Amino acid sequence: MSFKEIVGQEGAKKLLQNGLRQNKISHAYLFSGPAGSGQKEMALSFVQALFCTEGGDDACGECLECRKLLHGNHPDLHLIEPEGNSIKIDQIRDLQRIFSYRSESGNLKAYIIQDAEKMTVQAANSLLKFLEEPPSPAVAILLSDNGRALLPTIQSRSQLVPFTALSPGLMMQVLSDEEYPAALVRAAVHLAAGLDACRDLLKQNWFAEIRNVVVQLGKESTSRAGSTLITAQQSVMKAGLGDHLDVLFDLFHLWFKDMIHASYQKHDSIVFIDEWEFISNHARTRGAEEWISYMALAADSKKKLRYNMNGQLCLEQFLITLMEQK
Repeated sequence: MSFKEIVGQEGAKKLLQNGLRQNKISHAYLFSGPAGSGQKEMALSFVQALFCTEGGDDACGECLECRKLLHGNHPDLHLIEPEGNSIKIDQIRDLQRIFSYRSESGNLKAYIIQDAEKMTVQAANSLLKFLEEPPSPAVAILLSDNGRALLPTIQSRSQLVPFTALSPGLMMQVLSDEEYPAALVRAAVHLAAGLDACRDLLKQNWFAEIRNVVVQLGKESTSRAGSTLITAQQSVMKAGLGDHLDVLFDLFHLWFKDMIHASYQKHDSIVFIDEWEFISNHARTRGAEEWISYMALAADSKKKLRYNMNGQLCLEQFLITLMEQK
């Protein structure tokens, strides 16, 4: 993968490519930032550029070293991921054993540790010794949603490469170019962190269904319709969407937020843009404080789900509270 193929993260690219151009490569890097911000893709691009026989600050994609990496079978790159909920000391010991042998190409080796903050204390201490005294030339790339959760001694021995969340606007542009439905894209980029997570969501048939249900329930709950609970029972619970109520409440949060944006004529910020006529007509039927209280209600309902409240009961309570506030 080339650096050019990675969307966003210009600061991280610049830092890494400057190191490649100046031949100043750190023995360890800590990629820290939100989940879905492209850390793994950047790590693979960096390693490919390191191994590329053409040199320079990006991979050529054509040489033997590049082709090995692209096919996922380069013997000098090793990826460690959590086994279960943690990265264990035996995984670090295996890495040390593998790295005790010389590189096939005679060049440095590289390893990537996914979710590095999930190392056990024993694994982290073992890695620390490995960082300080690698048996052969090596580059470590630690990936973490929270770099500060790692041992301070590991942080101090690694070069920090900060990552930021991709903006919804940037993700919307990329995904629209990939010809996903525009209405679904506008919702997905506000729910999922990163392009891959958005794509996974957009490929789920239930996502389009649950968005339609939120539109229907959103309209009914702000009108005098008495069929809201019946709609919820038939369109959510009986339709098999009960496993995705967390997304339903997230979408409701965005629906109510759209009402606030519409009140202030912020058309470009609307998520449910295909429902602009309804939203613009109903936004001023309530004040901003009331819409904010509805957003809080959606967030609170999602929290109840996390505490294992019955899904159907949670949804019904949410809708009843909405209707009582009409």
